[in-house]
Amino acid sequence: MSSNDKKENAEKNPQPDNKEENLNNSKTLENYQKKENQKTVEEKLKDSEEKLLRSLAEIENQRRRFEKEIKDAFEFGSYNFAKEILASLDNLQRAKDAIKNDEKLKDNKDLDRFLENILIIEKDLTSIFEKNNIKKINVKQKKFDPNFHQAMSEVEDNNVDSGTILQEIQAGYMLGERLLRPALVSVSKNKSSKDQENNNKKGEK
Repeated sequence: MSSNDKKENAEKNPQPDNKEENLNNSKTLENYQKKENQKTVEEKLKDSEEKLLRSLAEIENQRRRFEKEIKDAFEFGSYNFAKEILASLDNLQRAKDAIKNDEKLKDNKDLDRFLENILIIEKDLTSIFEKNNIKKINVKQKKFDPNFHQAMSEVEDNNVDSGTILQEIQAGYMLGERLLRPALVSVSKNKSSKDQENNNKKGEK
């Protein structure tokens, strides 16, 4: 190919400028690296955020566990103490009843004053119980419930529904939602139909 032909061919198919091409490639690479760097920062931020949330959740779980352990320890200690102090209250009430029913003390002029002092102590103990969430179980006109009551005897009584509490033998108490001591009670029961039939037969004879 002659020099003239080469010149003519070069004019028809001009070659790209290497400097300009390199500049464009450099800018493209720079933009790509910026995007990659920006993406990496966002991912790192997201990872850090997830780790922080997991750490906060774990701290919250630990806090709840510690609170529950403290609460359980406090309630357990309070439970044992309350059971012990209930015995003192029972003894105080028994002493009061025994003194009231003592024939020798009935004529004593100081008896009423003495009983009044015992009653004050009893009320103080009851007030302390209430302040510490220890409450007496109400049994008046209640149906027997094995979760709160313990039946000591059954009394036949057709005037009330079977299972009705007739008498409180010993008071029961709750410590918050926990049973401290069941109430000892006497419960009604109705005569069975068989007993009634036997009674009817005896009446006919």
